[in-house]
Amino acid sequence: MPDTHKKKADIVTVAKAARVSASTVSRYFNHPDLLAPATRKRIDTAVRKTGYIRNRAAQTIHGIRSGTIGVLIPTLDHAIFAEVVQAFSDTVADTGFTILLASHGYDLQREYAILRKFLEHRVDGVVLTGLDHDEAVFQLLDQQRIPSVLIWNYAAHSRYPSIGADNELAGRMIAEHVLSLGHRRIACMFPPTQGNDRAQARRDVVLHTLADAGVTVPEPWSLTTVYSISESKQDAQTLFAQPDRPTALICGNDVLASGALYAAHATGLSVPHDISIVGIGDFKGSSDIEPPLTTVRLPARQIGQEAGQALTQAITHPDTANRQSLHCAPILMHRQSARPPRDTR
Repeated sequence: MPDTHKKKADIVTVAKAARVSASTVSRYFNHPDLLAPATRKRIDTAVRKTGYIRNRAAQTIHGIRSGTIGVLIPTLDHAIFAEVVQAFSDTVADTGFTILLASHGYDLQREYAILRKFLEHRVDGVVLTGLDHDEAVFQLLDQQRIPSVLIWNYAAHSRYPSIGADNELAGRMIAEHVLSLGHRRIACMFPPTQGNDRAQARRDVVLHTLADAGVTVPEPWSLTTVYSISESKQDAQTLFAQPDRPTALICGNDVLASGALYAAHATGLSVPHDISIVGIGDFKGSSDIEPPLTTVRLPARQIGQEAGQALTQAITHPDTANRQSLHCAPILMHRQSARPPRDTR
């Protein structure tokens, strides 16, 4: 039976076990990049052996960094943001930071409440997804003067530094590609735009690009579907079952496009011979489904890495940090799910 009355290890205990000074142990936690790899390894071994847990709350009271960054994303239900969060987490870990991750379900009021919780935990920095947020969120960040970045979307003059892709450009690229293949009977499937400036930007520019080319999307062909493969499959099946159906379907993201591909198979349609299906995102697996999905790649890993580097720099070196926005350009991935319609070949 463990001795619950045994005194907990402190920083001095770790220093003795690692044969270094207490200040070196402190530096290991606060500025690991300043120590030699061999010293870090020795201290890590001592920390594990002694079971030492430092008191973050006591440190933050005295103005010492908490070593945590709050990351707020819209959803954890799908892998939409998994790659960007993983890249961000890996990047900040290299400088000794850990992330606190939460989702707000596209509810901007809930986002404000979660942000307050993050700040109560004395996070050193904050990551928000997208450009549009409740004014109370921006006011809170301004009042607390906490380093912050906006990820996934890019705008040259965003309120806080934005690191991401131009979603309007991504939408225009996929719409122009479908038009260039000769399609004029085009349907669209987008997620709800409430609280989602990414979906709003893509939807608006796709419809505008099609309209500029003289293509109008009939109301029955303009679908709003939640982020769900099963829901998008169901809605696409209804669309494909109509006797008068489109030759191409533009989806606002690869999750919806994947469901549409399953729907095509379920209704006996051949992709892309009977209908072309395209998405936006190029998430993991989009190139492996059958047929491989034509989409616009949003460079999630690059966005996460660049955001991690920018935010840790703003936290650790506030006087020299680059606070400029950064565009991680989208890339058209032309694969086998789209081709010219039969009547134009």
